[in-house]
Amino acid sequence: MVELTEELRREIGQHFVFGFHGHEVSPEIETLIRDYYVGNIILMKRNVKSAEQVHTLTQRLQTIAKEAGHSRPLMIGTDQENGLVSAFSLAQSQEAGTQFPGAMAMAATGSPALAEQISEATARELKYVGINWAYSPVADVNSDPRNPVIGVRSFGDDPKQVSEYVRAVCKGLTAGGVAPSPKHFPGHGDTHVDSHLALPTIDKPLSSLSALELIPFEAAISTGTASIMTGHMALPRLTNSDRPASLAREVTHDLLREKMGYSGVVVTDCFEMEAVAAREGGVSRAAADAIVAGADVVMVCHQFERHVGAVEEVCKAVERGEIDVEELRASTERIGRLKEQFAEGWEGEKFEREEWKRLKAANGELSRDAYDKCVAVVREIPFAVDASGPIVVFTPRMESINLAIDDADGVLRTADGLLRNTAGPSYVGFAKGLNADLHVVYGDGEPEVDAEKVKGASLVVFVTRNAERARWELGWLGEVVRLRREVDGDLARVVVVMSCGPYDFLGEDCVLGCVACFEYTAPALERAGRVVLGLGSGVGRVPVEI
Repeated sequence: MVELTEELRREIGQHFVFGFHGHEVSPEIETLIRDYYVGNIILMKRNVKSAEQVHTLTQRLQTIAKEAGHSRPLMIGTDQENGLVSAFSLAQSQEAGTQFPGAMAMAATGSPALAEQISEATARELKYVGINWAYSPVADVNSDPRNPVIGVRSFGDDPKQVSEYVRAVCKGLTAGGVAPSPKHFPGHGDTHVDSHLALPTIDKPLSSLSALELIPFEAAISTGTASIMTGHMALPRLTNSDRPASLAREVTHDLLREKMGYSGVVVTDCFEMEAVAAREGGVSRAAADAIVAGADVVMVCHQFERHVGAVEEVCKAVERGEIDVEELRASTERIGRLKEQFAEGWEGEKFEREEWKRLKAANGELSRDAYDKCVAVVREIPFAVDASGPIVVFTPRMESINLAIDDADGVLRTADGLLRNTAGPSYVGFAKGLNADLHVVYGDGEPEVDAEKVKGASLVVFVTRNAERARWELGWLGEVVRLRREVDGDLARVVVVMSCGPYDFLGEDCVLGCVACFEYTAPALERAGRVVLGLGSGVGRVPVEI
């Protein structure tokens, strides 16, 4: 038995990153920092109201840690991939971070240099409010178009192209004073199962992984990336088991550490995802297993009971000798080096409103320039667009895409449990930008289209959102095209805007014009609208094979 001293308990607390609820410090997170010595915090969209509020929040968290006798400041992280996963950017407010393009939209610009510039700008905003760790970039190669959780969060389906952008983002974040964390090692792209909901299995040998999935992570390691995040997917050819990669020593220690030579911090993805939480022993047992496997930091984002249970189970595993104390101390040293580089002091920058406004103004200009280069023309519009006549716009109903994009806690739901139309304002803004005579929010079921309005329009713009999975969208599109062909013949005056994944199948004989903007953020949709009307050039390129 190992004696569990207070010093060892303090050390164990450094091996967790926990989340909490609210715009202010909650009693639960204060208890975890003071009594369980938790050394790392994740902020989620539910914690963000404004930049000044986040600054106040992070300073209070650091004060609590200092008062509790922590030897180093907290690492405070967030999911800021940009695009659809932007925890510090509020879609309908300018009070927090700048909305920048996400991975696939950035890759559509063809400029890793621009991605690096944007990543440094993102880091400077995060650092200004006290956030020093970004769980980004996504280093997954989206080789399966059916992927329900990665998709446009990836830079594409070519590992060399993905590597260029992963390298650029890691460099940019680091230059801005924020630790990057490429994810989800060893690769979550070749699956059509969402690990938030179940355990994906990638049945590949190491030789196949080395030829595709591992290439972007090798690129990240070559930059000296401060951390790497492991994912929850089973790799039976590597582990001879159904254990998720995040719990497998064959993956974290043998592959990432020994074979690939990575010496930085390894953090897991959240253990409250069902791929881990549903396993025997739940989150608590998984936390101990992950540290045995070689992880440095275990992430648990939501429930206080699971936070406490995870810490206590790791303490018991240390006492029982299941976790090697010498390995734990070497891991603690890695965390210490991370903090030495990125959590430099207890006192962060003082928040100056005018300075923040200047930073946001400069970054807003950079964002506008980037979004101008994102939109891709997939099929040239085969007719002259008449914007002076009536325009009819169809946009998809809102539905949950995945829990990386949609809030996992239900805070984006109404009191009766219905999904709020959180992306709806972006689509409404898109329709207004086109001066739409009619805006139809379409959904599952038989199309009920105002035939006269559609036939009388000078232009119909039909927006899809991952129609390759929501096949009912194509039923509506087919009805709209049928009505227009009664007026126009084969040259139906319909333009399709793919507002998320660029994989929506339009048919080989389809003559419709089509543009892709790779995310349904307001600035991406606004630029797509300009391209449709002939006011923008659509210089982007589709970074995947479709």
